[in-house]
This record gives sequence, C-alpha cells and structure tokens, in this order.
Amino acid sequence: MLTALVIVFVIAYAAIALEHPLKVNKSASALIGAGLLWTIYALSTGDHQLVSEQLGESLMGTAQIVFFLMGAMTIVEVVDAHNGFEVITSRIKTTKLSTLMWLIGFVTFFLSSVLDNLTTTIVMISLIKKLLDKHDDRLFFAGIIVISANAGGAWSPIGDVTTTMLWIGGQITTLAIMKGVFIAAMINMLVPLAITSYILRGREVVSPTKAVEFGHHAKTTRFEQNLMFTMGIGILVAVPIFKTVTHLPPFMGILFGLGILWLTGELLHSKKEDEAKEHLTLVRALKQIDMSSIVFFIGILLAVATLEHTHILTNLAKWLTQTVGREDVIVTIIGMVSAIVDNVPLVAASMGMYSMAQYPPDSFLWEFMAYCAGTGGSILIIGSAAGVAAMGLEKIHFFWYVKRISGLALVGYFGGVAAYIIQYRLFH
Repeated sequence: MLTALVIVFVIAYAAIALEHPLKVNKSASALIGAGLLWTIYALSTGDHQLVSEQLGESLMGTAQIVFFLMGAMTIVEVVDAHNGFEVITSRIKTTKLSTLMWLIGFVTFFLSSVLDNLTTTIVMISLIKKLLDKHDDRLFFAGIIVISANAGGAWSPIGDVTTTMLWIGGQITTLAIMKGVFIAAMINMLVPLAITSYILRGREVVSPTKAVEFGHHAKTTRFEQNLMFTMGIGILVAVPIFKTVTHLPPFMGILFGLGILWLTGELLHSKKEDEAKEHLTLVRALKQIDMSSIVFFIGILLAVATLEHTHILTNLAKWLTQTVGREDVIVTIIGMVSAIVDNVPLVAASMGMYSMAQYPPDSFLWEFMAYCAGTGGSILIIGSAAGVAAMGLEKIHFFWYVKRISGLALVGYFGGVAAYIIQYRLFH
C-alpha cells in the first residue's frame, strides 16, 4: 500500500509541476491525486471507521484554510472593483527609473504583507503599465515585483498562502512571525533591489503617450474608493487581532469581516440602478475570485493528508534528519525546491513531517520554513503564484527570467537565510 501511495503522489506532483508543458490544469491533477490516494488507503486499510475519522479531521483543517482564502480573495476583489488601490498608486510620481524601482519595491513589499503576493503582483504590474512605456524596463520591474511580493508575504500571517497555512495550523503566531522573519524578508528584497537600481541608475522614466486604463472597473467616487479601500485593508489587518482576542480560527474573522463589507457595499450603492452597481457588488466579486486555485488547495491538502496518516511523512523526516542532520540545511533545501515545485504541497508535507510536540509553535523550524518556502519561489518564475501571474501579464519568457532575475533572487534568498540564522542565534 505504502509504495502505491508514494507512486501515485509522485505522479500527481509531477503533473502539478509540469502543468504548462502538459497543458493540464494543476487543480485537475491535485483532485485526481487526492481521490486515488484516499481510495487506495480506504481499500487497503479495511478499517472504514478509522479512515472516515481521519478524512473528517483532514477536511476540517483544509476547510479552515479554504474559507480563509475565499474570504480574503473576495475582499481584495471588491476593493479592486471600486478602484480602491488607486489610493496608493496615484501617489507614485518620479522621473528617475532607479527611484521608481525603490518606490515600487517598497510599496509591493508592504502591500503584499496585507493583501497576498498574487494580488499585489497583479495590482503593481497594472500600475507599471501606466507608468512605463518601454517593455524591457517593465520586464525588469516585473521581476523585482515578484521578488518583493514574495518577500513581503513571507513575514506576515496573511501575506502568503504558505505562511497562512502555518499560522492557521498553529505552527507560528502573529507577532512572533512578524518579528522573526521581517529582517530576513527585507534583506531578501533589498539586495536584488539595490543591484537592479544600480544597473538602471541615471536613466529617465519614459511614460506611455496614452494613459493605460487600470483594469476595467465601474466608475466610483473618491469617497467610495477611500471607504472600500480603508475597510478592506482594515478587515484583513484586524483578522490576526480577532484571532488573538477571541481564540477563534482566522476563517471566522475573515467571514465576519466579509459580512460587514458586504453590508457596507449594499448600503453604499442602495440608491443606484441595478446596472450601475452590478460591477461593484459582493456577488460579482465572489464570481471573479480564482476558484481553480481554491480547488487546487483542497486537492493538494487532502492528498498530503493521506501521507501524513500513513506515517510516510514522519519516516521521511526521520530519514532527512539522519542523512542531512541540520535543520537549517534541510529547510534551505526545501525553500530552493519550492522554485521548481509548488510551495503549497511542500509546506503541507512539511507540516505533516514534523510533529508539534517535537517542534512547538514559533520554533526555529517553522519560522525558517515560512521564510524559505515563501521566498524560494522567486528563484524561478514558475515557482510562485506571483511569478506565474507576472509571466502571463507581461509575457515574460522563462529563460529571460533565468538569465536576468534568477541570480538576483538567489542572492537575495541566501542573504535572508544568513540574516535569519544570525538573528536567531543572537536572540535565542
């Protein structure tokens, strides 16, 4: 049985990693993998009650992450529909490319910690299309946006899916992850940013002759933009506080906030004609969110759960500890592997490999895992959701990214690794 489970998981994982060459959506591969793994496990075990209990337990953990992501994605979609992000983007004005690079990098880094790296990348690439005319310049900026978005997401419990998974799972806590990983994440962004801005020094910003539209949005007033932006960001920031105060899981906080935003939207647009407010409603936002990504998380988390229940992951952790020995080296390798394969199943597998009894919340392993898995994906453009989004939006070629950006991302990654290890040893 164990051999069959490993073979099915490896094939499903390979199909996910080779999504683009195979032209098969990774969500389909994840769902088929999960279905096959649970079927093999159920038929081989024979203890139907035990399998049902374990599936129920895994489903509960998966649902918490999925509900949280659905709520967060819908809130961001509503803010975007109201042109809310123009509150930030309209304030960016400069004539030097290097200065613009620093501004874009820092805005992306901090915005990503509140939104998520995928949404931030889409917003910031939409912005540089308004600011830059030359495609070559925009490609460099897109590369820095990917690095900054992934770095910004790593130090915040709501900024990156993998950090969110560790936070909801109880492996990390809000303040500890922010204090522990912030410096490493900042260095991960600063090193590539410094090198790129040095390359671009002395060059002027060439603006497009005709302004590019910032998405296809309905017309909104300045008051509506500011209100929905403030409320949307406020709700996302309030979720960790809600969890700390009530001790309820984060998905409850995000759904509660979504309800408040929904009510505000209904009251705000109550006097408008149906046609005028159609693009601004929560109902439309729910239709706009990326459901295929949500389905992918369900499939991959349930697939990994079978390896956890059959103790395959525990045995793998023991083997790694005996072979490699050092935790920091193991986690650094996991982070680099996330440049090739999706970091969601990698972190899900790691959560199953190491027990909370041996590695309590906020221990070195979990914080370092949040940093490495969150930022390692920047090394290759296919290694993160932010990279894949940038690839589609700016038509970035895989090998162009490898030649121009991968080296920068790798230097930043190891700079952050060194910073985290030094910081941990100094303060622990």
